[in-house]
Amino acid sequence: MSLLIPTERDFEDAREGRETIPVYQETIAKLNKRSPITNELEFPWDFEFVPGFFKQADPNTDDLNFNYVDCDFGITKPWSDIVEQLNELNINAKDNECYKLLFLARHGQGNHNIVVSKYGIGEWRRKWHELERDGDLVYGPDPVLTEVGINQAKENNQAWKEQLAKNAPIPSKFIVSPLQRSCNTLLITWKDIFPENTKPVIVENVREMLGFHLCNKRSNKTTILERFGKHGFITEPGFEEEDTWYVHEVEETAAEQCLRTNRFMQQLFDEQWDSSQSKTDPTKDQVVSVTSHGGTIKTFLGVIGHRAYTIPTGGMIPVVVKGTRH
Repeated sequence: MSLLIPTERDFEDAREGRETIPVYQETIAKLNKRSPITNELEFPWDFEFVPGFFKQADPNTDDLNFNYVDCDFGITKPWSDIVEQLNELNINAKDNECYKLLFLARHGQGNHNIVVSKYGIGEWRRKWHELERDGDLVYGPDPVLTEVGINQAKENNQAWKEQLAKNAPIPSKFIVSPLQRSCNTLLITWKDIFPENTKPVIVENVREMLGFHLCNKRSNKTTILERFGKHGFITEPGFEEEDTWYVHEVEETAAEQCLRTNRFMQQLFDEQWDSSQSKTDPTKDQVVSVTSHGGTIKTFLGVIGHRAYTIPTGGMIPVVVKGTRH
C-alpha cells in the first residue's frame, strides 16, 4: 500500500493562509518599483501556471484521494508529448517569456510531524512548537526523517524509475531546502538516478515558514555540508554559517513566505537571461526539481495562481509555469 496518502490535516494545511494571497499581491505591487540607478524592476517576472499538462490542476480532481504514483504523476498526455510541447513553448516563446516544468516535492515524514499528529495543531502551537523533544523523540531543531519518511522517499525513487522508463524528463537542476529532512528526501529519492555530476543546490528561500516553530531552524553550514557535501550537494552563494533567518519570536506570515518564494522564482527564471537581458538557450534547465516543505509548496502554488492542492508528507506535484519578464 502506498505511503503517500494525504490526511485531513494535510488538506487543511493546503488551504490555510490562502486568504492572504491578495495581501502578498498588494505587497509585490508596492515593492516592484524601478531602480533610479539601473531602471530595473525588483520583481521583473510575472508567473502563471499553464493548465492542460497534469490532472492536479483540474478542479475536478479530488486532491484528498488522488495518488500521483498510481496515475503516472497525473499526466494528461504521454510524456513524449509533454516534453515536445514544453520544447515548442520555449523555442517559440517571445523574447521575454520562459516556460519551466517544476517538480515540487515535500519532504518525507519527520519527527515533528509525529508530534503534531499526536497532540493536534492547537496544542502544537500552544506548547510543543518551541520544544526539542517529546520523551525520547527529538524533533527540534532540524529534525530527522522517521522510518515512514525514509520509506516514502524510497517509494518516490521507484515511482521515478517507472516514469523515466515511460520517457518522463529527468530534471537538469535540483534545488533543495537546507533542512535535513528535505535534503535526505532528495538524496533517497534520486540517489541512484541522479544525472552524472549532479550538484543539488541548497537554497534558503525554499525553506519552510520562518520563526516560531523550532523544527524549522536549520543546522549550521558546516554540519549541513558534512552530511550532504559528500553526495555532491552545494550551498548557494552567500549561504551563511549560522541560521540568521530564524528568529523564534517572529513568525513569518503566509504573505511574507509567498514573497520569499517569488524571490526564488525571480532568480530561477533570470538564469535564462544574459547581462544584455537577451534570452540565451531557450530550453536550458526547463525541467527543475525543488524539494522543500508543505508550506513552501503552498506558496509556490499561490505565486503561480494554481489552485490549492493537498500534498502529503513525501508527496509531490508537477506544474508547468510560464514566466513573463517586464
